[in-house]
Amino acid sequence: MTTFIPSLELIERLVSPGRPVSAFIYDLDGLDRHARRLVSALPPGIDFFYAVKANSDPAILKTLAPIVAGFEVASVGEIRKVREAVGNGARVILGGPARTVSDFEAVVDHGVERVHIESIHLLYLANAVAALRNTTLPVLLRINLAGPVPGATITMGGQPTQFGIDESEIDDALSVLAACPNLRFEGFHLHTISNNLDATAHSILCLQALRRARAIADRHGLELDVVNLGGGWGVDYANVERLFDVDCLMAALSNALEPASPSIQFECGRIVAAYCAVYVCEVIDVKTNHGEAFALLRGGAHHFRLPSAWRHRHPFSVIRRESWPWAWSRRGHANRRVTVTGELCTPKDVLLNSQPFSSLRIGDLVCFLLAGAYGWDISHHDFLSNAHPERIFLPVQQHRIRFLTGENERINT
Repeated sequence: MTTFIPSLELIERLVSPGRPVSAFIYDLDGLDRHARRLVSALPPGIDFFYAVKANSDPAILKTLAPIVAGFEVASVGEIRKVREAVGNGARVILGGPARTVSDFEAVVDHGVERVHIESIHLLYLANAVAALRNTTLPVLLRINLAGPVPGATITMGGQPTQFGIDESEIDDALSVLAACPNLRFEGFHLHTISNNLDATAHSILCLQALRRARAIADRHGLELDVVNLGGGWGVDYANVERLFDVDCLMAALSNALEPASPSIQFECGRIVAAYCAVYVCEVIDVKTNHGEAFALLRGGAHHFRLPSAWRHRHPFSVIRRESWPWAWSRRGHANRRVTVTGELCTPKDVLLNSQPFSSLRIGDLVCFLLAGAYGWDISHHDFLSNAHPERIFLPVQQHRIRFLTGENERINT
């Protein structure tokens, strides 16, 4: 995947004139090509679902629908988004730790293929709802496997978290499941970590999870149809050229697949959507306070929360604009560290903390790369009721991207 980086010419052609730039720009053609590359690496017996939580925009879902096996959702709202965007034919699986009666009713009403159960209580609840609807729900049991697990940005298993059934309680859970006539056991869900950058370590984790899933099923005399290994295919925000080695992971799994092996599922979001978008903002003010330099954007964490949520240095590009419409002199910072903030009335609205800039002036653009996943979708859009950014989608196979070159338009990672 080549990281999408729009030119100044393209940005100015796309955004609305007469107001400061604040926009997400999505490259749907790049998304299409990247998703096809990911799926093409999968051997037979492995299905790739898109995790809708990463980016649930209808344009994203419609682009991915012909490519992925289906969609992994975490709420009734996401079920509806998938159905409205791509129709009733799409495969949908539901996961998540906090489920209610209405959730299980929606599973029935919207034709969800399978639900992942994360506690013993939810086994009873799902069975009760299915009995009232006179149906049978296919389920996977999500297990919080005992550790250790490899390091990653986010860890959901191998340690105390709210996710899954403790591995020490899985025998009890299977006994309860056996007494639930309206639930059908199909396998296990073993999503343990998120954003693992090491494909070799991830393959070891996946193979260990498969072995443990088979051992548990054999111990109970159960036929294991499906093992969902979750997501976790990482995106390296510190080095945009470093890509998760999907081929390495698939080679390791291919060697473990046998004719009688269960179907393997992955549910990935970040690695699919991150590369296809940028969040670009105009610098609308600069100042120095107590000896430190600041640049203020038309935008901020209410649009793009990821940098502050993860407290990481997000990759960005500065795009200089030479036009200046005002009679007074243009202010800026040169050859110094600058903290780039947004328009919110809180000192926590920081997108870049004390980063070196050769030049950053009012009217220049700061372009945040890899903004397609967990950016807009996790942000508190209406805090202070500022205007939303423009959200612009470049259609599949109908545009050309000029990649940035030169000193004015370098990538900062």
